[in-house]
Amino acid sequence: MNFAALWLSLRLAAWVSAILLLIGLPLAYWITYSRWRWKFLVESVVALPLVLPPTVLGFYVLVALGPRSPLGRVWQSAFGHGFAFTFTGLVVASVLYSLPFAVQPLAASFSRVDRKLLDASALLGASRPRSFFRVILPLSMPGLVTALVLSFAHTLGEFGVVLMVGGNIPGVTRTISIAIYDDVQALAYTDAGWTALVLLVVSFVVLSFVYAINRRVWTLWPAK
Repeated sequence: MNFAALWLSLRLAAWVSAILLLIGLPLAYWITYSRWRWKFLVESVVALPLVLPPTVLGFYVLVALGPRSPLGRVWQSAFGHGFAFTFTGLVVASVLYSLPFAVQPLAASFSRVDRKLLDASALLGASRPRSFFRVILPLSMPGLVTALVLSFAHTLGEFGVVLMVGGNIPGVTRTISIAIYDDVQALAYTDAGWTALVLLVVSFVVLSFVYAINRRVWTLWPAK
């Protein structure tokens, strides 16, 4: 078991989940309640990582953040190094790759909130932000937890995007999935097997947790 790679993957997943929560909440709210007729284009962009090959996404991230891009030049001049082959680059690429796993559960939960409750909140003089934090968000906690858990688990098992953007630098960009690949390449099947088993168990626990939340089995009384 490569504990350094596991710890790096856990840190990466935690950062990505936190960032996606900050990005996903307003984006999911806009997707749910916006009446803009072309918003399906935004929804398509958000869902694109679900069907786009990870290597394609990783390539475009490298181009967009590379030393020849405006953003890459600004970052290079400010910090003395580029995005590629750094932990920061992994975070940026992983946020883009896991975006739909955060936005879609949140948008689905927001859409299930009864509009009559929002109308009542507006009639009582509550602003939209107040209605969001006092009405929508509390009623959407299952979606919020699902978004966090899925974002964390999906980031933990990433391979193609992190390899394209971060490479394979021990202690810097070598995640747990890349460590498994290295073990297989080195014919260290025992180490690869134990590491893969850990990811298998984590994935099973995550999915079980998500399904339990969606079915509300954690409550003491069944929903009426």
